[in-house]
Amino acid sequence: MSIRDTEALEYHSSEPAGKVSVVPTKPCRTQRDLSLAYSPGVAVPCLEIHRDPALVYNYTAKGNLVAVISNGTAVLGLGNIGPAAGKPVMEGKGVLFKRFADIDVFDIELDTLDPQEVIRTCQILEPTFGGINLEDIKAPECFEIEETLKRTMKIPVFHDDQHGTAIISGAALVNALSIVGKNLADVKIVFSGAGASAISCANHYMRLGARLENILMCDTKGVLYEGRTEGMNKYKEKFARKTAARNLTDAMKDADVFIGLSSADCVTPEMLLEMADRPIVFALANPNPEIKYELAMATRSDLIMATGRSDYPNQVNNVLGFPFIFRGALDVRATAINDEMKLAATLALAELARMDVPDSVRRAYGVETMEFGPEYIIPKPFDSRVLTSVAPAVARAAMETGVAGHTVDLEEYRERLERRLGKSQEIMRAVIHKAQRNPRRVVFPEGTEDKILRAAQILVDEAIARPVLIGPEAQILERAEALHLHIHGQVDIVDPATSPRLDAYIDQYLNLRQRKGVTHTEAPSLVKNPTRFGAMMVQTGDADALIAGLTQHYPDTIRPALEVIPKKVGISKVSGMYVMITAKGQLCFLADTTVNIDPSAEDLAEIAILSADTVRSFSVEPRIAMLSFSNFGSSRHPLAEKVARATEIVRRRRPELVVEGELMADTALVPELMAEYPFSRFEGPANVLIAPSLEAGNIAYKLLLRIGGCEAIGPILMGFSKPVHVLQRGCEVNDIVHMTALAVVEAQSATPLPGAPAAPPPVPASPVPSHA
Repeated sequence: MSIRDTEALEYHSSEPAGKVSVVPTKPCRTQRDLSLAYSPGVAVPCLEIHRDPALVYNYTAKGNLVAVISNGTAVLGLGNIGPAAGKPVMEGKGVLFKRFADIDVFDIELDTLDPQEVIRTCQILEPTFGGINLEDIKAPECFEIEETLKRTMKIPVFHDDQHGTAIISGAALVNALSIVGKNLADVKIVFSGAGASAISCANHYMRLGARLENILMCDTKGVLYEGRTEGMNKYKEKFARKTAARNLTDAMKDADVFIGLSSADCVTPEMLLEMADRPIVFALANPNPEIKYELAMATRSDLIMATGRSDYPNQVNNVLGFPFIFRGALDVRATAINDEMKLAATLALAELARMDVPDSVRRAYGVETMEFGPEYIIPKPFDSRVLTSVAPAVARAAMETGVAGHTVDLEEYRERLERRLGKSQEIMRAVIHKAQRNPRRVVFPEGTEDKILRAAQILVDEAIARPVLIGPEAQILERAEALHLHIHGQVDIVDPATSPRLDAYIDQYLNLRQRKGVTHTEAPSLVKNPTRFGAMMVQTGDADALIAGLTQHYPDTIRPALEVIPKKVGISKVSGMYVMITAKGQLCFLADTTVNIDPSAEDLAEIAILSADTVRSFSVEPRIAMLSFSNFGSSRHPLAEKVARATEIVRRRRPELVVEGELMADTALVPELMAEYPFSRFEGPANVLIAPSLEAGNIAYKLLLRIGGCEAIGPILMGFSKPVHVLQRGCEVNDIVHMTALAVVEAQSATPLPGAPAAPPPVPASPVPSHA
């Protein structure tokens, strides 16, 4: 037994045995809970469903519950090993449903070889489930079972072994053909294998545009040809061709596409050499393909290859299909998964593969680059965008073809799906919507960096902002073209060395800094620094916000901005805040986490006020806790007294704010502990936590992030009179997009602090010319 085999057994046998469990979604801790979960309270929804059967989706889990049903007659490549031996696979299927689409599963293994018993079992289970996934049932019985169930049941039934591979490989085929410049209607396609998966693939490819007369299919007896009787059935008869080819070697001559759904090592290098120019080879037998990847690539350098394995490029993996297809079908209460829904899934996957790949996906697979091309024709399973691409496409197709029992607004539906990906996605989607109402000009000093360019494409595509990229125009456009981006004419490009605004910026910079050590000789080179130049653009009104820091240390980014852009009136220091999102979706805003090492009481008050204003931009009403190691004077120490003074300053300056302090962190967050202080103004736990020092704030947010299971948005820089935000070095493209959206929203609502005089007007500016 190999090490891998031992690991697999330990994985499945560790306590608790298996891979799935049932977890209640409602509390059952008190007698009241028990009376609602079961008798007598449960009788009420029972009677409502009896009155209106459609209400079963409102009062039970049916709408998010799928049955994975198998009789174990065709388990993976193991054959007919029986229902009990197949159960680990069915449990695994449930894990994938839950992990990728948040769908609950009961796996049901049936001890029968009779198709009619499988059919009848599924039919009488219809009241329980929102859908049925048939799994590992051998052909041709699987065809009869699925066809009968689709005809007689009013919930979606899907045999993944047939249709999953067809949908995923169809997307890969569409993209591979676009790369080699061939038309699906014209290419010769050869199949090795004529089982359920191969027949479903061939039918699906024809719906995509392939022609029946261009398909040759082979099984263990050879080519399916007209007049052959051995090993034939009605499903194979459709693909019997009038041809002289009798074996796979004959069939492969001049073929454009090979689809392997058969057995290992049945394709030889000589067969590949007989194929047409720029052939496409999908060797999908698992775990060992019809021809080894290394051998195929060594034989022909012009081919595009896919396999079923994760250790080679272009894995055709059914997990890209079934979770998201069922997600879309369940959410519109579809009565079937029809051909149009399968086509929609294929085309959505194909389109997604042509889009820019997020950094999180690249990192998950341990690669620096991942872009559309011969080695990337299909998305990766751990690309979270598959959910928000495929499920809405399937839902739309269900509604358009009349099989949906419930309609959804597709934009709202996408947002609902994003919420399944995490609370931070939900929060940022709301911020992005605000930004899209009135996009602003955002300057990026690191305009030549790949991540900035990729973020700029998203900002343009989603109409979040008008990017202003600083750097040499030729270098930026050349790099954008290499990244397959289309930003030419959609962004402004400014090269400090050639900008017509350079002299004006130098004069303004000297006016600001000539009494602070800057000379006429130094000023030109200082202003040409991209970050300082970007700050001058914001200060003069040539841009509305500055985003920088991807490749620089924090002080090197913030210092030029501090030299040029004044702080808000009434504010003496800038500060930084993180939005922390707990595993239960609760929001907590923590400051100062990035700037002020040892703030005074006055500094802490400013940080609290700035935080409150920022928190309101998230449509959250702030409850501010000024944190310490003391509760309302319980410890007499100068550090605790400083926090208490800060609390009083906040109340004097902003009496409308709900602020308490000094407080211990648990008291601020646990209402039962706060109840010991009836004079407290809090109605609920604090949501804005002001740390007493940078040391405390920085440690706290990193602990919450690393061992507390929190998501984080930030750092959000507060205190400048105009939006300036510092990126974390090496952050992801999504982080840049999110920070830009926050900057745009801030620019939209930039106002002085209440009660403070208006800020002085900016220096007169001229518009930024495109590619200045």
